[in-house]
Amino acid sequence: MAALLKRLLQHWRPLAASGRPVGRREASLGTDTGVAVRVRFAPSPTGFLHLGGLRTALYNYIFAKKYQGSFILRLEDTDQTRFVPGAAENIEDMLEWAGIPPDESPRRGGPAGPYQQSQRLELYAQATEALLKTGAAYPCFCSPQRLELLKKEALRNHQTPRYDNRCRNLNQEQVAQKLAKDPKPSIRFRLEEAAPAFQDLVYGWNRHDVASVEGDPVIMKSDGFPTYHLACVVDDHHMGISHVLRGSEWLISTAKHLLLYQALGWQPPHFAHLPLLLNRDGSKLSKRQGDIFLEHFAADGFLPDSLLDIVTNCGSGFAGNQMGRTLPELITQFDLTQITCHSALLDLEKLPEFNRLHLQRLVSSESQRCLLVGKLQALVEEAFGSQLQNRDVLNPAYMERILLLRQGHICRLQDLVSPVYSYLWTRPAVGRVQLEAISEKVDVIAKRVLGLLERSGMTLTQDALSGELKKLSEGLEGTKHSNVMKLLRVALSGQQQGPPIAEMMVSLGPKEVKERIQKVLSS
Repeated sequence: MAALLKRLLQHWRPLAASGRPVGRREASLGTDTGVAVRVRFAPSPTGFLHLGGLRTALYNYIFAKKYQGSFILRLEDTDQTRFVPGAAENIEDMLEWAGIPPDESPRRGGPAGPYQQSQRLELYAQATEALLKTGAAYPCFCSPQRLELLKKEALRNHQTPRYDNRCRNLNQEQVAQKLAKDPKPSIRFRLEEAAPAFQDLVYGWNRHDVASVEGDPVIMKSDGFPTYHLACVVDDHHMGISHVLRGSEWLISTAKHLLLYQALGWQPPHFAHLPLLLNRDGSKLSKRQGDIFLEHFAADGFLPDSLLDIVTNCGSGFAGNQMGRTLPELITQFDLTQITCHSALLDLEKLPEFNRLHLQRLVSSESQRCLLVGKLQALVEEAFGSQLQNRDVLNPAYMERILLLRQGHICRLQDLVSPVYSYLWTRPAVGRVQLEAISEKVDVIAKRVLGLLERSGMTLTQDALSGELKKLSEGLEGTKHSNVMKLLRVALSGQQQGPPIAEMMVSLGPKEVKERIQKVLSS
């Protein structure tokens, strides 16, 4: 950078470049111009992927797929001081887990790579050189200590901190003198008074005269790394990004970015700023909330589709707010022009219900049910392991029967290995005293159940069993039908509550039911 500045002193231009206004666009999505739709999700690897990032990535993915475009993952890792080891890998892993993998990325590569900003420093240096040559940028020699004093002074006077543009009008001789003492200055972009208006695809026409409220921003730090403002403009241009869909917190900064596009002579993309995703109480989602990271939801057994469903259901851009939409349905129904400016309030207490609907849909699909069987086998092995008295419970046919009977009743696959359902995998330890406390006619009831199971031609279905079980208490003086059912429930599961007795018996199968009832008789 120092050598560059010395070369530039030979044709120093301290004045700003000509301020050509950016032409206004028609109020359209810009998807019918014949230009390929290319969007990007550009997180910083300063933390693992959370729900706010997932939502931004999802809207970009959906927009790209709706218009047969490309979805790009670009990692903005120029702030090396905040880099979190493993974060870059986690972001791409979680996008793939969520079912919205990028078409181009650090891992997948692509025609516009590299896809990490720390590997694109030469492009930023070239853009900075072009801005310095035209006078649209200038070196700043202010020390961190001076900048901190400016900030403290502004805050003391209840003003917004801003750079006072001290180095903006240094002449050639002054720059040469300062370079001799400080060969690695930062580079600032000269803000123009007339920032161009632009039509945001969500917020409509916007204009922010940033020069009246901000000082000239740093675009290249003294360590040779760019700031966000320069890097995102350079990368979006060289990667051919057609639409920038990002959080509304960047809406005001767009004026700076348009001035940079103007100074570099580049055509800017279309912008669509997405309203914020907030907690149910209106507070901001924070990385300090450990439960908003995707890996947390994945580990807890929540399905990717349920997360995609809930983060779109609480916002706008879709026809209605029905629950249970799949990713293909989201792509079909998405309409960028229907996104409102209102923040989306996320109620995670509803997530189990979203997950129940998507799990039920998977169980209803034969191919997906096979995958769930494999996952359930692993969960049972992990939860019960050596406690399994009979490893026949790991049989795929048995597992599939359990899934079909409990579909719509469980919210997560993990629910099936909770204590409530332990009777499906291990035999309960039930004493005769415990059963006699419910009814003195334990033996009579047990024998009637065995007789029912051994009856020729008896089909073990829920409907058939329900009818037969209602007859069990007939002739048992002083014994209510409810007590008979309670006794059977405890004998079969060791639980006071649970699914209907008929379903329990169908789940366990006639052989296992007989063995558990015979155990009662022999105890």
